[in-house]
Amino acid sequence: MSEAVSNDVRTRLQWSLLALRLGVFIVMFVWTLDKFVNPGHSIAIFEKFYSIPGLGETVAYIMGALQLILVLAFVAGIKKRFTYGLIFLMHGGSTLSALGQYLDAFNNLLFFAAWPMWAACFVLYFMRDQDTKFTLGN
Repeated sequence: MSEAVSNDVRTRLQWSLLALRLGVFIVMFVWTLDKFVNPGHSIAIFEKFYSIPGLGETVAYIMGALQLILVLAFVAGIKKRFTYGLIFLMHGGSTLSALGQYLDAFNNLLFFAAWPMWAACFVLYFMRDQDTKFTLGN
């Protein structure tokens, strides 16, 4: 492979990984904001999907603050092994916690969007060393 082709492939890969990172960030950021804007919603989700009742607003705010730090570090590409890995695990937990929703597929179609996003999280983790476009760390 010529050097020009190799550089072109590398450039395309970097832009593609950036697009995935930004797409995952948008979803995770809105989920994070939801913990601040509507903590009751987060409390209800933890109760329904994770069988954790009665978290309370303070816990929702603390989880939101911690998640905000993680999501911002993720989009900035800081400590990729850690941040990309945690995002992959968090989204995987969210995806798998909704298994019951997939059994009634046609009444829960939006839940299926979690699977390609989880795949994107996997690609970002797996290809983290190549994801260098607009990152601050390693």
